[in-house]
This record gives sequence, structure tokens and C-alpha cells, in this order.
Amino acid sequence: MESEGNGAHDDLPPPPPVPPNVVPIRAEPDVQQVKKKPMRTPIARKGLGSKGQKIPLLTNHFKVNVTGVDGHFYHYSIAIAYEDGRPVDGKGVGRKVMEKVHETYGSEFGGKNFAYDGEKSLFTVGALPSNKVEYNVVLEDISSNRNNGNASPDHFDSPNESDRKRLRRPYRSKTYKVQISFAAKIPMQAIGNALRGQESENSQEALRVLDIILRQHAAKQGCLLVRQSFFHNDPKNFADIGGGVLGCRGFHSSFRTTQGGLSLNIDVSTTMIIQPGPVVDFLIANQNVKDPYSLDWAKAKRMLKNLRITANPSNQEYKITGLSEKPCREQTFELKQKGGKNENGEAETIEVTVYEYFVNYRKIELRYSADLPCVNVGKPKRPTYIPLELCSLVSLQRYTKALSTLQRASLVEKSRQKPQERMSILTNALRNSKYDAEPMLRSCGISINSSFTQVEGRVLPAPRLKFGNGEDFSPRNGRWNLNNKKLVEPTKIERWAVANFSARCDTRNLIRDLIKIGQMKGINIDEPFDVFEESPQFRRAPAVVRVEKMFDEIQSKLPGAPQFLLCLLPERKNCDIYGPWKRKNLAEFGIVTQCMAPMRVNDQYLTNLLLKINAKLGGLNSLLAIERTPAMPMISKAPTIILGMDVSHGSPGQSDIPSIAAVVSSRQWPLISRYRASVRTQSPKVEMIDSLFKKVSDNEDEGIIRELLLDFYTSSGKRKPDQIIIFRDGVSESQFNQVLNVELDQIIEACKFLDEKWSPKFVVIVAQKNHHTKFFQQGAPDNVPPGTVIDSKICHPRSNDFYLCAHAGMIGTTRPTHYHVLLDEVGFSPDDLQELVHSLSYVYQRSTTAISVVAPICYAHLAATQVSSFIKFEESSETSSSHGGMTAPGPIPVLQLPRLKDNVCNSMFFC
Repeated sequence: MESEGNGAHDDLPPPPPVPPNVVPIRAEPDVQQVKKKPMRTPIARKGLGSKGQKIPLLTNHFKVNVTGVDGHFYHYSIAIAYEDGRPVDGKGVGRKVMEKVHETYGSEFGGKNFAYDGEKSLFTVGALPSNKVEYNVVLEDISSNRNNGNASPDHFDSPNESDRKRLRRPYRSKTYKVQISFAAKIPMQAIGNALRGQESENSQEALRVLDIILRQHAAKQGCLLVRQSFFHNDPKNFADIGGGVLGCRGFHSSFRTTQGGLSLNIDVSTTMIIQPGPVVDFLIANQNVKDPYSLDWAKAKRMLKNLRITANPSNQEYKITGLSEKPCREQTFELKQKGGKNENGEAETIEVTVYEYFVNYRKIELRYSADLPCVNVGKPKRPTYIPLELCSLVSLQRYTKALSTLQRASLVEKSRQKPQERMSILTNALRNSKYDAEPMLRSCGISINSSFTQVEGRVLPAPRLKFGNGEDFSPRNGRWNLNNKKLVEPTKIERWAVANFSARCDTRNLIRDLIKIGQMKGINIDEPFDVFEESPQFRRAPAVVRVEKMFDEIQSKLPGAPQFLLCLLPERKNCDIYGPWKRKNLAEFGIVTQCMAPMRVNDQYLTNLLLKINAKLGGLNSLLAIERTPAMPMISKAPTIILGMDVSHGSPGQSDIPSIAAVVSSRQWPLISRYRASVRTQSPKVEMIDSLFKKVSDNEDEGIIRELLLDFYTSSGKRKPDQIIIFRDGVSESQFNQVLNVELDQIIEACKFLDEKWSPKFVVIVAQKNHHTKFFQQGAPDNVPPGTVIDSKICHPRSNDFYLCAHAGMIGTTRPTHYHVLLDEVGFSPDDLQELVHSLSYVYQRSTTAISVVAPICYAHLAATQVSSFIKFEESSETSSSHGGMTAPGPIPVLQLPRLKDNVCNSMFFC
């Protein structure tokens, strides 16, 4: 009989006896239990800002009306297996199988439609008749990824009729077992709750169901799906960006909860796809060669693996598994003979070459394939070869490798759209999507408004700036001009030299112009000690060697370490000397250096170059007029440090390159224009920064934060910061809690480790650029004016977020930055905080414009990128070798970065 309350039994059996040789282990107190801290969650909005000139705007959010909120979504889990019980793991088959299930057994679903995510989840409105069912379905012709090895390289038109009849079944149809079992129910009411700001696990799930309905809707139209975006197979949406890669324009659409209710956010989206059509054309474009005989086949094999092709003349679809070892006219296989049997009663086979087979048996003319490898679409042990010229790449296959600089530039240029053009494309996209006809949306009672949502923005006035000679200036339209102005704190450049790595350049004129423009800006530049020209014999040497030789030369001629080195690079982009050169200067010698590629040098170019050099050498180009006055809201009152945090990852194809975490910090309070950076490597693709606090002994912390706090203390007149304002880049909403509970905890520990009694107040703000909200001026062709802030209507119903377009969008459509205030212990008013963020977009020392995201985040990004170039030339020797299978299992050790020398580590070396 059960006792009341907790369901424990009255008479439990005695515990089993303890064996004699067991030593009891003492239970350690659970550390988690002891230190159970309350979880921090993002704070709620305090109110709305009111400063600035009001401006009516439109946004690409379309209002969603929901009527049927009293029902439930039912979530079922799906398991698909082959006839023999092996689970189906290949992507892409699931949707075809489930469509067949619906078609075959629709009546057993009680007439219900479902939303299927393509993998293991299916959702219906209301329950299915039974909680667990199993169906068998037969699918015709899914041979693309599983076909019968080496039967003969045709599955199209075999010369051997009996063979073909016997083999038809494995290719032409396959039986699948589908198990559907009840997993959970989700009240639709959760959508209503989310709109009132009462977000719960359920509301996220309910919105996910709506997003899955949209994805399924797109999948049925034959679109390529990439997360929340989909791409139609329509050549007018393709733009060639070189190297056999096309930019493909499609649409992003997702449901968002906002203060104004539920909205559908639709935006233009671009992905990269492989150029469809003949495989050989793609390879020639990809490797930039003139004919198929110049192709690098090892590279081609890596490039083609797993891509899908159709084979002529059958139009059958296959997946490429590799290339043949030998060319088509030498590659042989066993062909079964018609009717003939050997003494064991097996069909007789003869050995023929792939070329012979296609030309003689199949009567297909081959123009150029004879001396090229064949495409293999079979299994490793049972290859199936098809001559190259009969293969065409299927459309809409994603290209996921990193783009070259030229491809990236071409993509940006070809995917730009002016605001008005973008609006009309989005209006058409919504009209053509026909969401009103989507049966699942109708059964939830959802309808989508066809007009852009109207919102009210406010244009904040630009902050006043200070230049040399006490001059004040108000930027207009987010920009200012340095003509006839001196820099606010110019440096003096005394001991310096030029290192020329074979760049074709008139160095005498370059130096003369640099000195002249420096003088106009207030920078006194002495004549350089010397110009070191690279010796022609090293031009072909590896980059590291070229840098070493240049330094040998400089050391032998200069009387002492220079204050500054100007480096002339031979190529404009991605020069391989850059990383080793920066590393040598910053980490080994502590010399400030500026690289340039002297291609199109004019006065404007040299002015921009001097802005960077002045900032690196400790000068300041401009200041906010209020920085040295007690008038900065909240910041003048108490010593305040501003941090910018970012993690940059290797490009998509490089899974073993460490990620780089960079944190920059302001120095010399009350300034908010001067920064320094601390950079560390960490495990690849890890977004949370793991070295903010790194205790190595009882009194040593080698983490990033300690280094920054100590610098703030010494540069700010021996003051500890009472307020720490953190700007974090690159995290999604699902990671906000980690930023608040993992990263912030490390920062607090670093503070306590310095001084147990010290507890500064924190503000944590996340900046996001990767979102799909855009703003438009009604009836005007221009982008929204710089300084436009939006904190109502389409912002989050509860959280404290706002959008800011601080910069003047000159090309394309402005992408606003979405700021989320996760924590504010200082107690900023909405206006003061928005004004601080706006002001921090005006302190970027490299340009004479407001930038789109606060300067500390831009600097963190620059520091991470620059320091990552240090290890670019090492990773090939040090980390890749650990893939030989000889190393112990476990994670690859992360390459540690060299520390910067003391005399440059507090500088703005990244500028």
C-alpha cells in the first residue's frame, strides 16, 4: 500500500549485502549544490526612449492574425527504416517517404494535414486517431544515393534485357517502414502567451511548428532549404560570381513575436550554389583552366565528392562517390554476357573498357571523355563508372567552401538592392508564396497581412566631435571631413623606416607626400632612416623566409629599434607576407607597423593611412566633445571600463583551425575613444569565450580580463572601474543565458580574484547584425537617416532591445544593428543607453564616418582577424600533421598565440 504524498512504499526490501572487498567511497558534497547561484535571465524593458526627431518608417514584418488559439499542436516522432530494419539516415528521403505515407494512408490520418521537419518530427493540429502506428510504403525510383554496385554502368538502357528485368527492382522501387509515435502536445495558447511577453518553452515550440509549416510549404515547391531561408530553382535568381559558383537569391521567412503581435519577417536572402550543367564546365570554371586536359584531378575529386548528377541519356540521378583511377579508354569492368553460362552455371562475363562499352554497346558518341577519368557513382568496392561528358550537375546544390576575395566582392556587388527595389521584391515574394492556401496554416486559423508594418523611428542628433586646435564640429549625415582640420592628439614619428617587399612603387614620392599630408594634419614626420628594398633573390621564397631576410637587413643597418615601420606589400589582398610580418613586429620586436599596397595612392588614401598610424602610435584623431567633460551620462560619474567581445572562427571548410577570441577594453577613463586588445585562441567553432578567467595557481590568473583591468587601473590614475559595460558580438538569442551565466561569471571571478571586496556594477549588451529586419522610408528612395533608433512595435514584447542604424547606408539597403540589453545594474534610462551606443558608433579612429556597430566590437573583430593571421602560416605545419591517425584520440591541442611585446600590447595595434 502506498503512503500519502510522495508515493514511497511502506515496507521496502532490505538493501543487498555489501561484498567484503568493497571500500566505501566518501560522497563528495556536490559542488553544484553548494554554489547554487540563481540563474540570471535577460532583463525586461524599462520603458521607451523619447529623444530625437520622430520619423515614420515601414519594416519588412507582416502582421499575422491568429484565430484558433484554443487547440493543440500534437508532436509525433518519426522513425524511418528500410525493409531489413536498418534506419534511414540519408537526408532528403524523409520528405518523399512522408508524402507517400500521406498519399497512401491519408484516410487513417482522419483527414488531417501534417507539418514534417524533414527529419524526426511531425506536427498536426489536434490528435491523430492512434498514438503509435507503423506503415509500409513503396517508393519508386530513389536510386540517386543507393544503387546497385557494378551490375553495369548503365541503369538506363542495358544491352542485356534479362539482366535489366532482374535488376529493375532494386533500382526502381524500395520499401520503407515508417513508425509514427506520440511525443508531446503543445497548446496553441502558447503563441498568445508569447505575444503578451510571457515566453515559455511552449511558445518557442509553437513558433517552431509555424516555421516548419513554412519550410514544408517551400520544400513542396522544390526549393533548396537553408535553415529559415528557401531558394527556388529559377535561373533569373542566379548570379555568376566566378569559380563555378553562383549566388542564388531566395527568401528568408520566420515568425517573430513583437510588441505589436505576431509578425512574419520576410527578407531577401542569398546562398552559394554550384553552377549546374555539364560537370566538365563546372570543373574548368572552378579551377580556372582553359580545357579539361589541364585539370588537377585530385582537386576535382575532392570538389565533386557527394555532389548529385544526372546521367545522359536516361536522366537518372546519382551521387558522385569519386573518380576512376584510369582514363575512360583504359578503365575496365566485367560485363555480363547474354544467355552464355560457364560450367558453374553463372552468367559469363567479359572485360570491357568503359569507353568501349558506351561507344560500341550503347552506341553513344563520346567526343572528349576517352582520356579523362570517369565519374564513379557506385560503392567503393563495387564502382559504377559513367564517362565525364554524360554527367550534368543537378541545380540548387550548395557550395559551402570559403569564398575567395574576388568571389566575395562579386557576391556583394551582385546581391545589392536599393531600398525601393527590395520592397517590391518582398511584396512579390509574399504574393507568390500563396501562404493563404497552405492547409496547415488555415487549420491553425492563421492569415498574413500583405502590407509592410508601419513603425515610428526617432533620429538621434549626431554627437559633437573635437579636433585639433580646440575645434568642435557636428557631423552631417553620419560623416565628417578632415580637410583643413588637425587631429586632436597627433603623434610625432621620429625613428622610422620603410620595408619594400618588391612592390612597384616610387618610394621617394610616397615618403614626400606622407610627410606633407602628416604636417597638414598636425603629425610631424621626420625623414625615414632608410628604405629597405627586398633583394630579388628572395622574391620567390616562402613568406616567413622573406620576412626573416628583411629583418636581418633592417637589424644590420639600423642603430636601434625603430619606433615605426611602414611595409609596402606587393599584392593588395591576402598577401601571404602580412601574417608573418605582423607577428615578427608585434610579438618578437614590439614595433608598431603599418602595411600598405601602393596601387592607387592619392591624398585621400594617405590621409586614411595616417589616421591608422596615428592611432597605433598612441595619438587620437578625434574625440567626442563630451569625453573630457563631466557631461557623459552615467560614465562621467564613476570610473567606467567598456569592453567589446568577439570570437572569430575559421572559414566553413576549415574545421581544425582554432577560433580566436578577442576582448578590447577602454583605457584612460573618462575617455571612451582609446582601447587596447587581448586575444587568445580556443577550440574550433566554440562561441563562448573560455579564457576570460584562467586561474593557474592560488595567486595567478592568466585570463584576458585581469590583463585589461590592470591596464585600466594604471592608465586611469590608479582607479578601479566601478562600472563595467560589456558589448558582446556574434551570439544568437539561444546563447544569451550562457553570456549572462557563463561568461559574466568568469568576468566576476576575475574581478574577485584581483580584490575580494570589490564588486563593480555590470551592463551587458549583445549586438546582432545577422538578422532580417530592415527599415524603409515610406515613398522615399533613400535609406533611413543615420542615427535612426526603433524601440517599439516590432521589438520584443518583454525584453529590452532596440534597433539602431547609426551609419549612412550609401549602397544597398541599410542593415540595422539589433542591440539586446541583457543586464543593467547601473540603471541607465532608455535614452541615456541609446545615446551611449550611438556615441560609440562615432569614436572609430579608422574612418571619418559613423559606423554601423559600436567601435569596441569593431576593434575586437579587427584584433581577432589580425592576430589570426599570425597562425595562418603555422597551422599547416603544426596542427594538420595531427590528422595522420598516429595521434592519441581526443581533441586537437589548440595552438597558443605568441604574446605581444609590452611596448605594443597596450597600443591600438589592430587599428
